[in-house]
Amino acid sequence: MFSKILIANRGEIALRVLRACKELGIQTVAVHSSADQDAMHVRLADESVCIGPPPSRESYLNIHQIVAACEITGADAVHPGYGFLSENAKFADILEAHGLTFIGPTAEHIRLMGDKITAKKTAEQLGIPVVPGSEGEITTDEEAKKVADEIGYPVIIKATAGGGGRGMKVAHNADELSIALATARSEAGAAFGNEAVYIEKYLAKPRHIEIQVMGDGEGNAVHLGERDCSLQRRHQKVWEEANSPSLNSAQRSEIGEICAAAMRKMKYRGAGTVEFLYENGEFYFIEMNTRLQVEHPVTEAITGIDLVHEQIRVASGGGLSVTQKDIRFSGHAIECRINAEDPRTFVPSPGTITHYHPPGGLGVRVDSGVYQGYKIPPYYDSLIGKLIVHGRNRVECMMRLRRSLDEFVVDGINTTIPLFRDLLANPDIANGDYDIHWLEKFLARKDTD
Repeated sequence: MFSKILIANRGEIALRVLRACKELGIQTVAVHSSADQDAMHVRLADESVCIGPPPSRESYLNIHQIVAACEITGADAVHPGYGFLSENAKFADILEAHGLTFIGPTAEHIRLMGDKITAKKTAEQLGIPVVPGSEGEITTDEEAKKVADEIGYPVIIKATAGGGGRGMKVAHNADELSIALATARSEAGAAFGNEAVYIEKYLAKPRHIEIQVMGDGEGNAVHLGERDCSLQRRHQKVWEEANSPSLNSAQRSEIGEICAAAMRKMKYRGAGTVEFLYENGEFYFIEMNTRLQVEHPVTEAITGIDLVHEQIRVASGGGLSVTQKDIRFSGHAIECRINAEDPRTFVPSPGTITHYHPPGGLGVRVDSGVYQGYKIPPYYDSLIGKLIVHGRNRVECMMRLRRSLDEFVVDGINTTIPLFRDLLANPDIANGDYDIHWLEKFLARKDTD
């Protein structure tokens, strides 16, 4: 087991990893920008190192500063959390070259799944169902038209690199295709420095289902069920739950085993998430995230397995602590992402938290790095916390969520807590009847009220 882990991240995920390290008896090093010197993970870590000024590229994305912090403190491993350098193959290579362990997949697997065209081809070879589309990059209108005619309209054009909805355009007919292709390539180049795009069949009302996997790098792997992440705004997840209201146990077991078998073939190491669009009983692979997900706590709630413990255990060579037959799913869990944003306009709301009271009680978990008097800096993602609730079934879970939202007090800034109260009052949400477009339509209706 490692003696000291450097946490190359900030906010709630840095604190989440720190807690897991302490439970395992591992010393911790927090790195931080000058804007985060009062952050909770910095206060609680055994050691802390300032790695640069507020801009991410000069601090949390500064590989050389992070490696130097490892050398100064004697850390023997790095946990990247999510975002920032968590899926950076170059970072993983550099750590290895310095004799440090990257708590995550191999650089090879990060590269393999980081390019969406290569990831799709790999998934298909591994027996994972994929969305019909182009076999590789599309560069001309003629290529685009040929593929679109073969798979049928509407089609979606996607950037091979990056995510978050950038470099994605839908064409409903041949007249829209040329403009959509040019726009997607332009956006992709501006956002990711890579204009490469590909085409897939556009599904009208799919759900976003993802399968949590964990492998030991030696050919053993398990799945820990699915999460339904269909409630999204601008391709950003807002509400996640497990189990999905749209799947039954047979479907869950079948797609889970397909993903676990693929990870065994790959000899995948660490935590990963295989993401699908799901429509009319069919799963279509869209991408794989080779890291811990923001929404991992809902999986922990229904399985009782600490995913960060497993990450650390696997990275240290200890293997998986469970086999597939050991994993049991219990009850239902929902996570709400609490952002420092106006709940109607979604404009970021940095500032000082004047009052803070998180909810508690049975089945309630709050992952957050903020506190009363904390000043939220304007330089980073607006996520300030995650409210996770668990119940014996979905009805009990939603009742517990409603009660918890009523208890949650964050004054001094705007937050998205009122949005979740509105969602809970909607019959579609109560019935689990929603798809990836539902939230955008709901918000558009509210804007006209």
